[in-house]
Amino acid sequence: MSKSFLVHLSLGSNLGNRIGFLNLACKKLSMMTLVNFRVSNIIESKPLLNMNQPNYYNIVVCGSTSLTPFELLKMCKQIEDSLGRERLEKWGARNIDLDILSYGNVIIDTEELKIPHPEIEYRSFVLIPLLELSPNWKHPIKGINIRSIWDSWQKSNKESLPKIVKQKINLNDHRLAK
Repeated sequence: MSKSFLVHLSLGSNLGNRIGFLNLACKKLSMMTLVNFRVSNIIESKPLLNMNQPNYYNIVVCGSTSLTPFELLKMCKQIEDSLGRERLEKWGARNIDLDILSYGNVIIDTEELKIPHPEIEYRSFVLIPLLELSPNWKHPIKGINIRSIWDSWQKSNKESLPKIVKQKINLNDHRLAK
């Protein structure tokens, strides 16, 4: 029997039917990859670096997987590709983006994959939903919990907080993301 790991993924969309793309990505993750699947509230945030593009809808999802970290990465890229993701520029607008935030207490630092995600502590649109889903999560490198990371972010940042969207992810929503 394969060992199972709790993983957290960040999903974002700022093109087309943002809710539809998030729904479809969640449905694929829950069917193919993650068991005990949970989804945070949807957060609306401004693009990084104040880039001239539409606002993002972001969520964090978590669940258990027996896939290796690199198999999980491959699955995430397959889901992005199946939903029409185009990689035209770094931090550019996109219909869907999936990032692995954590994989149990595993630490990976390769060109292809970095776990935990190196930007977790700088992104309120990740911290808020991660805190919502896993308030006891502990950063495997820094050894501090998500609450401490969030408190530190609030003390050191002047940016406005992202908004919680009233709509929820619905895994039974079969509408196409157009």
